[in-house]
Amino acid sequence: MKFLLMLFMLCGYGFSALAAEKKIEIETTTDIPTRIHISYTVKTGIGLGELNEIVNISQKSDAHTFNISSNAQATGVFKVIKPGNIIRESKGMITDAGLQPSVYSDQRANNEPSLALFDWKNHTLTLRYEGKEIQETLAAGTLDRLSLSYSFIFSPSDRVEAGNMLDIHVTDGRSLQRIQYKVSKEKLNTPLGELETIVLTKQQAGDDKAQRKIWLAPRYHMVPVRIQSIEKDGLEVEKMVAELSLSYPENLNNRSCCKH
Repeated sequence: MKFLLMLFMLCGYGFSALAAEKKIEIETTTDIPTRIHISYTVKTGIGLGELNEIVNISQKSDAHTFNISSNAQATGVFKVIKPGNIIRESKGMITDAGLQPSVYSDQRANNEPSLALFDWKNHTLTLRYEGKEIQETLAAGTLDRLSLSYSFIFSPSDRVEAGNMLDIHVTDGRSLQRIQYKVSKEKLNTPLGELETIVLTKQQAGDDKAQRKIWLAPRYHMVPVRIQSIEKDGLEVEKMVAELSLSYPENLNNRSCCKH
């Protein structure tokens, strides 16, 4: 499917004149991008922020690896209340079953990072934080909080059909949880235009107060375009895509959309 004048439709100010003069054609491809760069605007109950995430996919010998980096920073009043960046990183292998993390780190401000070390051979997950170290049994398909958001790029499409329930083990570097998500569909207005999305809604269990809802865009390889959450400390956070850039093998069919 071809999109004519796509950037004129998707991008706000700045590109309007250029798009009006020139037809810009973007091909939709089934190839998995080798690099995804996505920027979000972040809204919280105490201020605003910005978030940039980069997914790099590379091949070494017969294996494919992934590296996801995330850098969030507060702006305005939020920066005064919550100084310092939140830097997360997830690395691992891409298998037939999907993403298989090997290490995950979560660093806030100048504190020591929380670490999750995945030992798939011995089925052991080691968590290191605040000078402590604990070990958990590593269940098949366990993900970290960062790789979870991008794991559906590599999942079979029938896994996320509306009405399905997903059981996923997820770690944030401090604990390991078994989380259940309900799958639904929704049209979503975004800075990239109106998108058909797959919505994952976390189901509440026990005394867990944290909430999470993820909107995935099939048009863009199931990249998360919106995320809503209520964190353990009660902070409400909403992330909305502002800019998206996809790079393909040998720079084929690069696609990007400017920031609103």
